[in-house]
Amino acid sequence: MCRSFQAIALWLFWRAHHDLGQNWSPTLQIRAGHTLISNGVYQYIRHPMYTSVLLWCVAQALLLPNWIAGFSGLMSFSIACTTRIDREERMLLDRFGEEYEAYKQSTKRLVPYLF
Repeated sequence: MCRSFQAIALWLFWRAHHDLGQNWSPTLQIRAGHTLISNGVYQYIRHPMYTSVLLWCVAQALLLPNWIAGFSGLMSFSIACTTRIDREERMLLDRFGEEYEAYKQSTKRLVPYLF
């Protein structure tokens, strides 16, 4: 099961990058010609790269025999992700307005059909 989480996490990370294309950036920024991507994995999840890291952290927690080391990634990710996603969503809402608001209503933040 843990290996399945890792495989899904890697695929999702790759797919999210592929679907974003030229819109991807390692930092939070809107580039010239930036478009709102709502197809591919983005039609189900607004932040699939973060979801992939979450899956990887869960796999790490299940695989490592040391509880502190196993859950440290999950704890660190949770803190970082919570603050970064909020800033990212504000930035996208400022740029795309009602289009992004409608997109938010039709997708989940991290996990399809849940949250």
